[in-house]
Amino acid sequence: MFVEKRSEKRRKKKHDGSYTFWDLVFDILFWIPELIVLPFRLVFYLFRFLARSIFDGI
Repeated sequence: MFVEKRSEKRRKKKHDGSYTFWDLVFDILFWIPELIVLPFRLVFYLFRFLARSIFDGI
């Protein structure tokens, strides 16, 4: 009886699609590299935009 209820709860939890603590941890771990690279990418695009606007204007 207890085993059936426990397996039913597990099954319900898997199909529920709730956002768990570990989902949050993995999301943060995936976002950390993006946040580190973002400022360098923005500076690169800024310099590229400025260089194109200066040299194409000549």
